[in-house]
Amino acid sequence: MLKWLTGSSLHSNIDYLATPQKSYMKNTCIKLAGLVLFSTFASAAIGQYNWKISKDKDGIKVYQSNVKHSKYKNIKVECTLDGTYDKLMAILNDVTNQKNWVYNNISSSILKRISASEFYYYSETDLPWPMSNRDAIIHLKMNKDSLNRFLKVSAVSVPGYAPEKSGMVRVPRSDISWYVTMPSAKTISIVYIFDAEPGGSLPAWAVNMFTDKGPYESFKKLSELLKRPA
Repeated sequence: MLKWLTGSSLHSNIDYLATPQKSYMKNTCIKLAGLVLFSTFASAAIGQYNWKISKDKDGIKVYQSNVKHSKYKNIKVECTLDGTYDKLMAILNDVTNQKNWVYNNISSSILKRISASEFYYYSETDLPWPMSNRDAIIHLKMNKDSLNRFLKVSAVSVPGYAPEKSGMVRVPRSDISWYVTMPSAKTISIVYIFDAEPGGSLPAWAVNMFTDKGPYESFKKLSELLKRPA
């Protein structure tokens, strides 16, 4: 599909151009190819859902979708916030600070750091009595395109990575994806998708009634963090 952007035909069609024009054309085509690839990848991930908006406030849109593989609804957040890739990556790297912006988070800590853009961490979420708190072990990876065209973040649960704790329900499945672009030098556009099973015996109807509250509150606080000086 992208042969006309990246294949041999591209090079043969611009060989006649003067060197500055040729270089400009080539760089433009490379950037365009990257954006098309990113858009195709994001669309493939998002396209399997039937999103219905449930909250639109403060520039933060929260959508819900029923899915065949779960009785719990999936969540999508779309927003454009002040910030940059590097500022967002710094916030995601600061795992112990999650309690200050991730909804109902009690504590989070690094279990194993592989690099500045990949690590495993433990997280505990508060639930009201008589429900038990949930904990999860997450493998987070950040992939920023070398030409700054996009940032992709994946955060997937690995429940068996560490022993379960007494009095806690381990989240059996959680899959989070961030698709981030920069429409300007000082803003980031985010598409965030959350797909999870909370574990235990939480009734789906009760969970689904409030699924938009947590994402909205989290992204509102994230917006505030991104505005702070580095």
